[in-house]
Amino acid sequence: MSSPAEAAEPAGPAERAGHRTPGVLVVVGDLLEDIVVWATEPIRAATDSAAQVFRSRGGSAANVAAHAATLAPTRFIGRVGDDGAGRALESALAATGVDVRVQRAGRSGAVVLIVAPDGERTMFPDRAAAAELEDVDPGWLDGVDWVHVPSYGLEHEPMRGEVRRLVALARERGATVSVDASSTGLLETLGVERALGWIAGLRPDVLFANETEATLLGVASGGGIAASVARRVVVKHGPEPTEVFDDGRLDVRVPVAPVASVRDLTGAGDAFAAGYVAAALAGADATGCCLAGHRLAASVIASPGGDVNGG
Repeated sequence: MSSPAEAAEPAGPAERAGHRTPGVLVVVGDLLEDIVVWATEPIRAATDSAAQVFRSRGGSAANVAAHAATLAPTRFIGRVGDDGAGRALESALAATGVDVRVQRAGRSGAVVLIVAPDGERTMFPDRAAAAELEDVDPGWLDGVDWVHVPSYGLEHEPMRGEVRRLVALARERGATVSVDASSTGLLETLGVERALGWIAGLRPDVLFANETEATLLGVASGGGIAASVARRVVVKHGPEPTEVFDDGRLDVRVPVAPVASVRDLTGAGDAFAAGYVAAALAGADATGCCLAGHRLAASVIASPGGDVNGG
């Protein structure tokens, strides 16, 4: 299988002209309801704080799929409850153009997000059925060219084992694999060394991490740890340039265009991953992939939650 750099290189005349036909991006993970609370004044403990409340389709993997579907053929694999909430979530995701493949059992999950006036957020996830994904039909991987997995999929069994199985099956079909570090809270809960081992065990071609996640994992500056975890590590630094490390060595720094308004950072990383992967599937180089990710991330941070429709 090719490396990320090789996978991004065009192989024929049509691809050199920028017209490579993407294969299917398969995203495995959570499809949840987001309950987003925008604090409209400084949050005061143990009493009332003024806020606006929004409900939308969410889940890190579903966010990636919804954004990517605007750019490339995209399929989502996950699990929702056998309830009205699950059916509504499935319908909302399908409406974005995603080929939705879900199991239905139990109770649908939700995440409460408290967003401070400066855009920083605190999340309270209840993944419920989403964490119980298992025994996926291998046919759901038909046509896969790239599989993307947020690290939330490693939090609980049986989903952890199922993610490993699906990644292995996708690799057998020649797919590229990307993983998102997802959350410092998640990594600390799992145990950093254990989480790092699980991520490395998936042998990702690309690992996405923001600055704090990369620092926690020890891959913020490339080097031996980065090279042992993923062939390419993409480290996002907010408004500062994104860094791309190949085999532990810094390859490129990509500036981030200024954004006029930042209200809610929820889903920005998911949008970045979607833009990056869709561009890679179309044959872009590392710089082009990052720029595509920056554009999609900028499109969501003025809206509540990570929904492609802005809630």
